[in-house]
Amino acid sequence: MVHLVAPSILSADFANLGRDIEMVNKSKADWLHIDVMDGVFVPNISFGFPVLSAVKKIAKKPLDVHLMIIQPDKYLSRFRDCGADSITIHYEADIHLHRTLEAIKEMGMKAAVALNPHTSVQVLSEVISDIDMVCLMSVNPGFGGQQFIENTFQKITSLKTLMMEKASRALIEIDGGVGMANAQSLVKAGASVLVAGNAVFSSADPAKTIHDLKYF
Repeated sequence: MVHLVAPSILSADFANLGRDIEMVNKSKADWLHIDVMDGVFVPNISFGFPVLSAVKKIAKKPLDVHLMIIQPDKYLSRFRDCGADSITIHYEADIHLHRTLEAIKEMGMKAAVALNPHTSVQVLSEVISDIDMVCLMSVNPGFGGQQFIENTFQKITSLKTLMMEKASRALIEIDGGVGMANAQSLVKAGASVLVAGNAVFSSADPAKTIHDLKYF
């Protein structure tokens, strides 16, 4: 099964961010994953618009922008202008989910929804046919380097069942605690996109780790 790999720069060396992005450019990575945190929806603050714009100038991979923020609909056009190719919003953070997803697509970006570990995939039953990707959080969002939550495998199975029922062709992205120990099992279970942060950027050879996550 063909799958995509999206290194998360949340785990990169911020003092050498340009160097790390160039490494990703030259690697077998498919996307560059960017976690935007507001300190409200999640207990951490990460990147803002200036950093995203700077990344876009040197990144040669599509920018997979994951918004862990409240009221994401207020900022969609700014993220588009900063270079986002796809935007993931959290089900738990947007009370007008369908409207926001439609706005993302109207702006020419791919639209995705993320679910926190405690959130059932069934909450997407009314929109699953309208979205390009579902991001299953396999850790509690907010920080890199956390331990993978094993129940994610069951959620992949449940999500695949829902997608079949609704004739959805959405990709399934797994975000959190992904590494060589579970990558193959995740893809076998049905994952389409692997987000890897700590596993890549703490590696002695990040480019090789990306290669190994892509081809196993």
